Amino acid sequence: MFNQTFHSPLIRRIAIVGSGLAGLTAAIKLQGLGHHVTVFEKSRGPGGRLAAKRVTGGSADVGAQYFTSRNPDFLPFLREFAGTDSFGPWEGRFGFQTEAGNWEPFPPETRFVGTPRMTAITRALSAHASVVTETRVGKLARNDQSWRVLDTSGTHLGDFDQVIITAPPAQARDLLADSGLDELAAHLDDPVSRVLPCWAVAAHFPTSPWPHHEGMRCQQPALFWVANNSSKPGRDDDGQWWVLHASPAWTEDHVDAPADEVADKLLAAFQELTGFDVGPDDVVTHRWLYARSEGGEQPGHLWFPDYGLGLAGDWLSGGRVEGAFDSACGVVAELNAETATQ
Repeated sequence: MFNQTFHSPLIRRIAIVGSGLAGLTAAIKLQGLGHHVTVFEKSRGPGGRLAAKRVTGGSADVGAQYFTSRNPDFLPFLREFAGTDSFGPWEGRFGFQTEAGNWEPFPPETRFVGTPRMTAITRALSAHASVVTETRVGKLARNDQSWRVLDTSGTHLGDFDQVIITAPPAQARDLLADSGLDELAAHLDDPVSRVLPCWAVAAHFPTSPWPHHEGMRCQQPALFWVANNSSKPGRDDDGQWWVLHASPAWTEDHVDAPADEVADKLLAAFQELTGFDVGPDDVVTHRWLYARSEGGEQPGHLWFPDYGLGLAGDWLSGGRVEGAFDSACGVVAELNAETATQ
């Protein structure tokens, strides 16, 4: 017989695939409802799109560059579980370039970043969850009324009543298909087609290559976003690290190009944009195959009650960082409502 809690009459064993913001939010909220939750992460640590690369003297944010807060529950959640020292406002000057080449300011809005790097947020959140790292879930096998979770080598990772997948749509679809859940996998065909890749380059300059903005959305064909990473709070760099994000179309055209070639081309585009003719003295590259999702339906989350299986992620809720939190809250609420009626 299951134990009872104030919130939910049934204690469930729940597996979560992925330890980005969506996965960790779901884990923390489900544990708060009394459930037993295990998070499986394929990488060495949590993060998802809140990612940073180690560079000389510190780190550079190569994934999500900042986040905003429109849901009144988001910042209180971060303050409670990540702590106020793990993030803060980025007091930068942000501009976007018009088609005519002129610069206009971003709309006024508080933009937050992790301190001293974006991964500080998910690292802090993961302290409140049971996270199994360096473990790639390869298959879900139905076992009576529960799910048997297996890694890619077939090792049994545990039996769970419900599963929540927070991986990018392409990886989630592969996992569902490999688990014989073709009908559920088909729900992700359209989202997968809308996922955009992104090449990211972090470049160090001894002196400032651009004094006018700390972050900018540009019209340069190869570049989508450029930012002075060293201007973010908590960074203490000697010189400046700048992060360059390639445009989706350019990335698709160069998705399999060598990293050094990509860096050379994006730095040439940056030089054309800024007019700064002194090259960097250090460069780091990263390729995102699943950077962000654009367009399509945005249901917030997916929950399949007949299977006890759900999906959450920013790609289901607008694509912004905060969307990962919103999506996780939605799938947790639906799972809990269903459990409360049993």
